[in-house]
Amino acid sequence: MRLAAINQQGVRLLSTALLSALSGCGSAAHRPLEETFEQTYTIESTANVTVINGEGAVFVYGSNTNEMRVHAVKRAYTRQRLKQIAVDVSIQPGSVSINTKCLPKPKWSLSDRSGTVDYTIVIPATANLAHLELGAGEVLVDGMRGQRVLARLGSGRMFARNCFGNVALTLDRGTLTLAYDWWESGKLSIKANIKRGNAWAFLPIDVVCHLVAETGRGKIGNDFENPAERETKEISKIDILIQRGGDATVMMRTKEGNVRIMKASPQGEMI
Repeated sequence: MRLAAINQQGVRLLSTALLSALSGCGSAAHRPLEETFEQTYTIESTANVTVINGEGAVFVYGSNTNEMRVHAVKRAYTRQRLKQIAVDVSIQPGSVSINTKCLPKPKWSLSDRSGTVDYTIVIPATANLAHLELGAGEVLVDGMRGQRVLARLGSGRMFARNCFGNVALTLDRGTLTLAYDWWESGKLSIKANIKRGNAWAFLPIDVVCHLVAETGRGKIGNDFENPAERETKEISKIDILIQRGGDATVMMRTKEGNVRIMKASPQGEMI
């Protein structure tokens, strides 16, 4: 079985770039205060991992170690507010939970913002991401191959890369991207449901799966369809077997938005 290798420098660079995009620009006087939390824990390779966060980011990477590394950056616009944000990590036999605790923002306050937490979490690739929930921001799940991955985002951007197993992604509003640099045979179920927003899937040219895509209001582009048909019709639903389908299912549904299925080379480049 091929495990997703974690390059420490690469993880840091990707995390830094994504977090910088979220934090935005502005003068020093208007930039939030920051506080960093960083810990390493020994956990079971098949542990059930839960991550709950309100606003910010959650980046989860699968690795070939029996460790969980948690790096969190808390941000708020006042020192008092920053102290009210807590990262609660609980380790139990067979299960792990990471929960962001933050007092509600006063409704009457316009100057003090609620605060955010940006997580970079490395866990065993064979662990189960039993529940990941983020209210608003950005979610990335990379290199997981446990029995299940369950992630939900209220609004923002969601990415899933090289995840093999039973993957269920839910997005209320924003954009969702699936990306695979290679394909592995086996019984897989990858499902993405979006209420409002666009969905992208980058699948390798040698993918073997049952592909289903549907939009209530929008259109679907599919590189695995006959080029002549692609140019002559606009479709809102596809249900096809790619290379006879195999035991894998890739399903993408959006109520309002477009779906784009694209071919990618084995190196992850579009072709």
